[in-house]
Amino acid sequence: MMKRTLVSFLCVLLLQPAVLFAQSEDAAIIRYSARHHPVYDTNGMVASQNAIASKVGADILARGGNAVDAAVAVGFSLAVTLPRAGNIGGGGFMLIYLAETGETIAIDYREMAPPGASRDMYLDENGDVDPTLSKFNHLSSGVPGTVAGLYAAHERYGRLPWRKLLEPAIKLASDGVIVSHDLANLLKSRRARLGSNPASLAYFYKKGGEPYAAGERLRQRDLARSLRLIARQGPDAFYKGEIAELIIRDMQANGGLIDAEALASYKPVFRKAVTGSYRGFEVVSMPPSSSGGLHVIQMLNVLEHFPVRDMGPGSADSVHLLTEVMKLAYADRSEHLGDMDYYDVPVEWLTSESYAKQLAAGIDMQRARPSSDISPGVVPRTESRDTTHFSVMDRDGNAVANTYTLNFSYGSGISVPGAGFLLNNEMDDFAAKPGVPNAFGLTGGDANAIEGGKRPLSSMTPTMVMKDGQPWLVTGSPGGSRIITTVLQMIVNVVDHGMNIADATAVPRIHHQWLPDRLELESGFSADTVRELKRRGHNIENTDAMGSLQSVMREGDLFQGASDPRRPEAGSVGPAMNTATQ
Repeated sequence: MMKRTLVSFLCVLLLQPAVLFAQSEDAAIIRYSARHHPVYDTNGMVASQNAIASKVGADILARGGNAVDAAVAVGFSLAVTLPRAGNIGGGGFMLIYLAETGETIAIDYREMAPPGASRDMYLDENGDVDPTLSKFNHLSSGVPGTVAGLYAAHERYGRLPWRKLLEPAIKLASDGVIVSHDLANLLKSRRARLGSNPASLAYFYKKGGEPYAAGERLRQRDLARSLRLIARQGPDAFYKGEIAELIIRDMQANGGLIDAEALASYKPVFRKAVTGSYRGFEVVSMPPSSSGGLHVIQMLNVLEHFPVRDMGPGSADSVHLLTEVMKLAYADRSEHLGDMDYYDVPVEWLTSESYAKQLAAGIDMQRARPSSDISPGVVPRTESRDTTHFSVMDRDGNAVANTYTLNFSYGSGISVPGAGFLLNNEMDDFAAKPGVPNAFGLTGGDANAIEGGKRPLSSMTPTMVMKDGQPWLVTGSPGGSRIITTVLQMIVNVVDHGMNIADATAVPRIHHQWLPDRLELESGFSADTVRELKRRGHNIENTDAMGSLQSVMREGDLFQGASDPRRPEAGSVGPAMNTATQ
């Protein structure tokens, strides 16, 4: 047995494999498979950034749950298994496709600024932004929306009992999860920030503040208790009951703004999805307070004026064109995007064919246009880095694309004593001062200014591509400001370049967000391509891996799943499968 295992292992190394993770009850099991092959199943598929959570979702599908049930179970499980981004103390967006009616629903459960929030709350006596207040303070947290959002989705569209969907997460939190190498390294690297908050120190470190080692078991008993309360009482436990009391007490003791009124008044919003078309496919995505959906459609509209397929993936022409299109979209983002309930976002104009034609005409394929020469478009008068995404399809044709976040890795680093979970620092996604970049280098103005009850602008971009009126590709990614460009490249790779979803996920990515004026490249581009891009005037910066696409595709009766190899422990799982694969 040992010889066979060793031979298999060596063969896989020769094939340049991706390492594939699954988890048993007591130990991590490592499996191997050749790169760039999607996972297949005939009964549905779940792709998420943690294989254990994906298996939870697949089990829900196998027990008769639909895609919404599976998504809810995955969302709560990630709060246990992926504490850097999975959460009940953050918020996000969910797209749902209902096969029975052919509807696509967008649920905005983004965090909201507390009623007491004000435009200049993060400015010091000199009028400068104090980043500590907006990022690592009780003032940095918006009112969490995750529990309300997942409940709203289940209440309208779920099939299995609510409490059944939380049982796996409760068990994982109570019994504990095996600490992976990735989690151990992250907690060690975040020791200074998380350790400065007594509750976070107690939840994520051993007695004496010692970090967990890979292979040890992390139990989260206070989180398990909170999840039991939510299972029994629904969102009232979080927004009006015992958990609310714990949040309010901590806020009052530390100068935070989230009070009983802020929690009790929180409501997710059901919005109309934004739609566009690209080379015969319908693209459906999130409307504001997401900026991603509008700008993915805007960029695809511009790309449709160019022969992208003929350029070839990774060529100088392809990278140059994508970069120029990205600059234009991010310039518009800085001026025209905000919470639709507070600002009149020019949706139709931004996604119009006429505006796309105007933008396309200004692109010079031989020279990079300096960002200083680009301004946001003028509307006609007539008109975290550590986030996480999961995608689900079921055999009945329903689909869910969900992206949610704490903003930074581990959010504000502040946990609620007695409640077991981290708080977000999403208030940093507002424009603390017009023109001053946030933590992701994104600038904004009046459209995204701080105001009580308002939702901060987000880059999260859960997206579906429709073929013959039904979901064909369901995708999304974490990555802060890079989310939008990551999703764009996934669509281009599949539609224009004909890649399978594993190849489309794994190929090198680029990013440009207008300001700062730099083209970020992952490793893997040829030296000739890089030289040619520099010749055309691009400011090149090599960067670490960008994003973590979690995608599901349906071809006839066969479901394909692909989880990004850029993040350890991600996995795609079907109901009939016993293993999770990257």
